[in-house]
Order: sequence, then structure tokens, then C-alpha cells
Amino acid sequence: MGDGEGRAELAGPDDPQPWLTETERLRLLFRAVFTAAGGHHDDWEEYDRVMAEQRRTAVLVEPVRTYSNA
Repeated sequence: MGDGEGRAELAGPDDPQPWLTETERLRLLFRAVFTAAGGHHDDWEEYDRVMAEQRRTAVLVEPVRTYSNA
């Protein structure tokens, strides 16, 4: 496994971002992160409700450089 450099950003109801000012955008971001990670949900309304109730946060990682051991 290698190392890397980059930046991470939190986005959620307790970690507001200037580009994420609408509740609808946060809801769609959570869905996008979940599906990009291979997730599937049979009831998206329930998923949205739980994410809001639990005040979940998305961690967005932007890699700048990666290093390999090989």
C-alpha cells in the first residue's frame, strides 16, 4: 500500500460549506457518495430521513499525489 497527499473536506449539517447551502444539495450529495461507494438502498426516502436525523457528514477527499511502494 502506498501513501499520498491531498486534502479532505467535511460536508454536512454540522460542517457547512459555502457551496452546499441548500438542504436538497446535501441530500443529493449523500446519495451520490453512497452509490459511488457501491451502495444501494431500497427506500431512498428512509435513507434521506436517517441521514438527516443522525446528522451524518460526508468526507470528500481530493488526492493530489500518490506514492507506491513498488
